[in-house]
Amino acid sequence: MTPAVPTAVPRPGLRRIALTLAAVLTAALLAVVLPAPAAHAASAGNVTGVSRSGDTFTVTTSSGAAARVVIARADILRVWLSPDGSFTDDPAGGDLAINTAFGAVGATLTDAGPYYRVGTPSISLRINKAPLTFALYRADDSTLLWAESQPTTWTGGQTTQFLARAADEQFYGTGLRLGEWALRDRTVPVAVSNQWTENSNASPAPFYMSTNGYGVMRNTWSPGSYSFGAPTSLRHNENRFDAWYFAGGSLKDVLNGYTDVTGKPFLAPIWGLELGNADCFNASNPAYQGDHDRLRHQTTPDVVGYATDARAANMPSGWFLPNDGYGCGYTNLPATVTQLKEKGFQTGLWTSTGLSGIGWEVGTAGSRAVKTDVAWIGGGYKTAFNGVKQAVEGIENNSDARRFVWTVDGWAGTQRNAVVWTGDTSGTWDAMRWHVPAIAGAGLSGLNYASGDVDGIFGGSPKTYVRDLQWKAFTPAFMTMSGWGATNPSAGYQDKQPWRFSEPYQSINRTYLQLKMRLMPYLYTMSRQASDTGVPSTRAMVLEYPNDPVARGNQTSGQFMAGDSFLVAPVVSDTTTRDGIYLPAGSWTDYWTGKVYNGPGWLNGYSAPLDTLPLFVKAGAIVPMWPQMNHTGEKPVSTLTYDIQPRGNSSFSLYEDDGVTRAYKTGASARQQVDVTAPTSGTGDVAVSVGASTGTYTGKPASRGYEFTLRSASAPGAVRVGTTALPALTSRAAYNAAVTGWYYDAADRSGTLWVKTGSTGTAFTLTATALTVPTGTPVAGSAPISQAGWSVIRADSEEKTAENGAATNAIDGNPATHWHTRWSGNAPALPHEIQIDLGARYDVDSVTHLPRQDGGVNGRIGSYELYVSDSTTSWGTPVATGTFQDTAAATRVTFTARPGRYLRLRALTEAGNRGPWTSLAELTATGRPSG
Repeated sequence: MTPAVPTAVPRPGLRRIALTLAAVLTAALLAVVLPAPAAHAASAGNVTGVSRSGDTFTVTTSSGAAARVVIARADILRVWLSPDGSFTDDPAGGDLAINTAFGAVGATLTDAGPYYRVGTPSISLRINKAPLTFALYRADDSTLLWAESQPTTWTGGQTTQFLARAADEQFYGTGLRLGEWALRDRTVPVAVSNQWTENSNASPAPFYMSTNGYGVMRNTWSPGSYSFGAPTSLRHNENRFDAWYFAGGSLKDVLNGYTDVTGKPFLAPIWGLELGNADCFNASNPAYQGDHDRLRHQTTPDVVGYATDARAANMPSGWFLPNDGYGCGYTNLPATVTQLKEKGFQTGLWTSTGLSGIGWEVGTAGSRAVKTDVAWIGGGYKTAFNGVKQAVEGIENNSDARRFVWTVDGWAGTQRNAVVWTGDTSGTWDAMRWHVPAIAGAGLSGLNYASGDVDGIFGGSPKTYVRDLQWKAFTPAFMTMSGWGATNPSAGYQDKQPWRFSEPYQSINRTYLQLKMRLMPYLYTMSRQASDTGVPSTRAMVLEYPNDPVARGNQTSGQFMAGDSFLVAPVVSDTTTRDGIYLPAGSWTDYWTGKVYNGPGWLNGYSAPLDTLPLFVKAGAIVPMWPQMNHTGEKPVSTLTYDIQPRGNSSFSLYEDDGVTRAYKTGASARQQVDVTAPTSGTGDVAVSVGASTGTYTGKPASRGYEFTLRSASAPGAVRVGTTALPALTSRAAYNAAVTGWYYDAADRSGTLWVKTGSTGTAFTLTATALTVPTGTPVAGSAPISQAGWSVIRADSEEKTAENGAATNAIDGNPATHWHTRWSGNAPALPHEIQIDLGARYDVDSVTHLPRQDGGVNGRIGSYELYVSDSTTSWGTPVATGTFQDTAAATRVTFTARPGRYLRLRALTEAGNRGPWTSLAELTATGRPSG
């Protein structure tokens, strides 16, 4: 928390702390961003020799500087450059690179004339002699991964490496960056600022990876700045260069190598995947720096009343932080923990001062989570890292529980200890827009658990809350934050707990929380995959589709994969239509309707009313699901459902353990392998082979029932388990009452076969004959046209005297800014117009108009005309005409594609007839390149 946000309720004493901290951090950030004077830059000079000791190679140079190359594994190496020739200055020590002893590699050293070559079965490192530069190749010594374009330099307390950039090379990483995750041509501060605004970094990590097939972590605590231009320049504020390199055949391989060295993502307790709630319930405490008179928040046990409300509302939720630091404290904590457990909630604590009482809080009172506040760890770097480590030790040294810690200001290696979140943000459409790529992009730095407060910590509305909760339910960890936003800000919106909303919002919240609870075995398995491989549960599209040129860049930054099966396309504006959904190659089933789409291509005009999150399931998906419950352990998993999209051959390995202790680390867990064989098209038999659950853990059932739902465009000929035929049932009611049997429902999501096979603890095979794989509808729709190449040719009027109403605001990608025609002085009469150069010729087939989003209403466009043309002097006939409603909602106008480079919007009237004005937050378009 930081109270230095304008919409916050002021808290005495906190603003002073925050401003002091901000001043220090701003100075540090400026030191990173401002360029160092190049005149005094020094470099190592020429190589004078290379010596070796095992897999460690020491390079001497003409300047007295030296480099040390350590081959840790065939695909992992360290390059350490010391300006003074010694290797005693190692500030990070073993804090970041915790696993480096992989055994002898037996690397080779060859003098190749202009360079020395250090080789392994995976890589070839060239040490160029004159001057000293490095280049890394694959083992063939011809496939380049990276090459220094000039020697590394150091000056004024900064060291910079320069790399040549490949023609189509893309970059990812740098931690929890608040914005788009494809970083080519971006300059990214790898530094703590605690700004928590777009394009800042909430938890920076000195790590990035490239589509060339490598990743690198600078082994440092010093802030830095990475410019992914040509050349790429990588700077940290220290007079030394120290980096670990990870080579791989894919981005997933690179993440695996990176987390082999820096630590795998921790495996959260399973209740940590449920919704958490944070607030102060001890508001009567004199030391509390907030509102002392909050109803039902006077002493800590008052939280039990909120827990009771949640269960009465049938609302899934798993844990509370009943204090928010800042003097809130707690009373009668052991009794509170006990009473919350009785209702299926775990308890954690939020600290702004430290962990002096954590031994008692965990060991005696039973607390099981910690949120580290910026007022304590806001200095970042090693301070924050050590604070998180103390919290982890406080939980695990005083209980058999797993670590569950939330933090801002993480760094490389934080993935092994904590959930990172985006800091103090507001519940706005614009903040939601950049949260989607921020949280998906965090996984590109190995951060499996990344989150942001549902609907922010400040502001918000029923609509933004619903939309934000929808998509965050598909991420591993998420939390709501009450007590800092306005009280009763609008009808039906009391605070940030999802059950304290009026209808229809409460029911929508319930739907998505219930869906997450049903998907818990799937999402928990994805998190176990992350802890095994470093590949996150929430995945940027490039992780699953690295060779798809669209998926590699920010055109897909507004969507993500939840595990390997679900494609989630959040709605992040006040609209009921979602455009620009990219479906990669393959078949994708609309989760709600069962309609099948065949990619690759763009899906526009998707109907997404407030209760509908655009959600698609990949062909071949096998998704395990629990019975409906409001919290883990509420009822036994007496029946496990496998929801299957049969197409071709696919498999899934379900992971299970006790969900709460660390016994899984010594093997107390189980796996169940499920393999599906199905036709790739047409009609044929579908076989589902369910293996026995192998392994054991406390609480594992000896047997359980199984249910299967399989999408099919036709009813089966027969269904059997092994050689035993299951009875066909004639109605859903008969199916629900049966122990075994099958029922085909043609109306359920375009055709679903429901099967119950009964209870068993052994392996079996389910076969359904003559199922029909849906053919699907090709999506070859046009794509959003990137605004990066757009420019304003003409706007007949702009208001720049009383506000920045520049016309470029209408195409800057930022809904918070807007174009406004002149209203000070003599306002020109309607009509008004804006003309846009799209930067290239497109077949344009839609334009989306977003009115101003700042709460103002004047200037909203009423009747309009739209033109597309190759000429700004001869526009021809409009491609569309109509009237926009007098609301703040976006409106998409579709029309028959027309080729042209130029776009023209004419505002003929003002929607509310308030005056002769025009305003516009954003103008976007879709189309495809045109000859």
